[in-house]
Amino acid sequence: MMRSSERILTTHTGSLPRPEDLLEMVRAGEAGKTVDRAAMQARVRTAVAEVVRRQIESGIDLVNDGEMSKPSYATYVKDRLSGFKGASGRIPGAADLAEFRSFTRRTVGKIGVPELGMPACNGPVRYENTAAVQADIENLAAALGASKERGFLTAASPGVISFFLPDQHYKDHEKYIGALADAMKTEYQAISAAGFTLQVDCPDLAMARHTHYKDKSLAEFRKIAELHLQALNHAIGGIAPERLRIHLCWGNYEGPHHHDVALRDIIDIVLRANVGAISYEAANPRHEHEWELFSQVKLQGKTLIPGVIDSVSNFIEHPELIAQRLCRVAELVGRENVMAGTDCGFGTAGTSRVDPEIAWAKLRAMVDGARIASERLWRS
Repeated sequence: MMRSSERILTTHTGSLPRPEDLLEMVRAGEAGKTVDRAAMQARVRTAVAEVVRRQIESGIDLVNDGEMSKPSYATYVKDRLSGFKGASGRIPGAADLAEFRSFTRRTVGKIGVPELGMPACNGPVRYENTAAVQADIENLAAALGASKERGFLTAASPGVISFFLPDQHYKDHEKYIGALADAMKTEYQAISAAGFTLQVDCPDLAMARHTHYKDKSLAEFRKIAELHLQALNHAIGGIAPERLRIHLCWGNYEGPHHHDVALRDIIDIVLRANVGAISYEAANPRHEHEWELFSQVKLQGKTLIPGVIDSVSNFIEHPELIAQRLCRVAELVGRENVMAGTDCGFGTAGTSRVDPEIAWAKLRAMVDGARIASERLWRS
């Protein structure tokens, strides 16, 4: 993973705005319509080249493929793993949205595009479609050329897969998580072996508390989170921690979020991940205050990637505000241990409410804010 002893580096969470023609292909495929696969693969490749170029031109240091090939950051695995067919129905509702139903009716609607496929697990889980992850690797490598060290690719955690694609086969959560971990190890290893940083998306360690496990106690949820973390560590075993980071998320949607689990209640579990960096939401008003927690928490050699721009509003954060957010964390944990990031993604399956051009403007503001923060932190 890129680190710097001279300035604050910048990255983001994963998904970025897609070209409209590619979105139409993705939606058609998810709806079960006939899609010219060769044409789609070619368009994904050109879209990756375009999005990498734009990230670099915007000044972002650690870049990715924008998740151009994926209908969503988690459900894409249904097309790579065996054992998933049919439809599982809606995912569990969030406790905060249930409490404010008028808001939910007016503004939220369905999570994801209507055609987003979310089958249940109804057979043994194995990794079968290695060509898909290989295509992601090759597309990013071609776009980066000799700058491969700047690249990262995202992958779903075993826990978040279980959230979106429920088990109807193993009928035992621990066995299901274990099977997913064994299967996803293939994808994790392939990305790492290609020389890219691997980001594993882990909303199950946070968001799942007020959605899937809202009826459980905090102690019960912590045991589930620990199980998921153990499975993740098994799946990433053998990969150097400096090539790994995880993303922690409470749900990439505008809403009350007043039932979100506090970072202080899960940080000890999160820090047990055998990774080099933790990306987490730190810009939205429900979690921005939690930077103070790091005055009491030891990072155990990890880098923090706080989200310094949110991913659900069309406000373009002022670079001075971004610099403040970075400086206050850096002053607690050390300037070399902080990288600027985003709260979450901007373009999975075209569901973002943030205008694509505003999303890019927000990313440029992040780069400007990181420059200001660097000037302040290294001035002395």
